[in-house]
Amino acid sequence: MNRRPTLLAALTLTAAAALTLSACGSDDSSKGKDNDKIAGADTGDKASPSAAPSEPGTSGRPEIELPSDVTYEFEWKKTGDSQKDAVLNDAEQRIRAVDMAIAKQDPLDKAYRFYSEGTAAAESQKYIQEFVDHKARTTGLTRYYSESLTIKGDGTAALVYCEDQSKAFNKFLKTGKTDVTPVTKDSYVVYAGTLRKNDKGVWVTERLISQRGSAKCQP
Repeated sequence: MNRRPTLLAALTLTAAAALTLSACGSDDSSKGKDNDKIAGADTGDKASPSAAPSEPGTSGRPEIELPSDVTYEFEWKKTGDSQKDAVLNDAEQRIRAVDMAIAKQDPLDKAYRFYSEGTAAAESQKYIQEFVDHKARTTGLTRYYSESLTIKGDGTAALVYCEDQSKAFNKFLKTGKTDVTPVTKDSYVVYAGTLRKNDKGVWVTERLISQRGSAKCQP
């Protein structure tokens, strides 16, 4: 079920590096990589608008529409701090936008690039391309929880959070077959990202790393 990127062997929470992606079907455990099988869905699935609101006062945000079988549970709590809540909102929108690009089979889709720059955008493009190459997309429910957010002195934001992929899978575009795999400790992933507010008022993700099977995220 490992539909997300291959994970880095080590996670540095204070200085997030680029998200690293693996080739579908690879099996190189000696390098700390997972065998991330990709399956896909039929292209006739109806898209549904993103339920998450855009940040008030920021115009020009892309509309995010996803297939009806791509759903989320964001358990990120409102902080009451407008700046921190804006960071969490834009991080959520980036996640949705990447899945939309996968569903659209468009590695250059403008929505995820609206919410990411630098190495995060470049590596997301590679990740989306893997799904395109295998004519696949995501399906199911993904849960996000245990977030930790710090606004640093240089104006950037450091965001760490967990992802539960136990109910999220891959589907083949041509057959509609869902690749349902057993739930293991590797179904739970920790992410660490660095975000920066750009001149459009959007908190873009610049760097992102992840580690599958993290003890921090186990149920």
